[in-house]
Amino acid sequence: MRRKLNIKRELKPDINYNSVKLGKFINYIMESGKKNIARAIVADCMAMIKEKAKVENPLEVFELALKNTTPAMEVRSRRVGGANYQVPREVRPERKQSLSMKWIIEAARGKKGKPIHEKLADEIIAASKNEGEAVKKRENVHKMAEANKAFAHFAW
Repeated sequence: MRRKLNIKRELKPDINYNSVKLGKFINYIMESGKKNIARAIVADCMAMIKEKAKVENPLEVFELALKNTTPAMEVRSRRVGGANYQVPREVRPERKQSLSMKWIIEAARGKKGKPIHEKLADEIIAASKNEGEAVKKRENVHKMAEANKAFAHFAW
């Protein structure tokens, strides 16, 4: 018997920039249901991006950072005849965006010595310039997929 399909809910856009992607990003930053704190972090982060990158619209820098950290391929584990193979697969569009956001946040949280909004702003600016931890993560995922191309025929 097939399971019930998951219903996709409509996400509300961010209050300040009217961006659905930024609203989703706030949800990823949020911990323990503290959405106002997450909103404040992102607002401070956007102000820092505007100041550091000297741009009029920090949303453009954010969009570029997401684009630069978005993976095209990833490896998925597949068991065939008692052996596990890392099979390269194309990433679905929704997953591309969520992975990109998660990698940026993870890279920012991994740094030490600054408030989170500064670390997040630094990582977003670095990602928009095609550098930083999140971009390295994407490159590593692509290298893994390239290295395991021989197992592509196991894709399901």
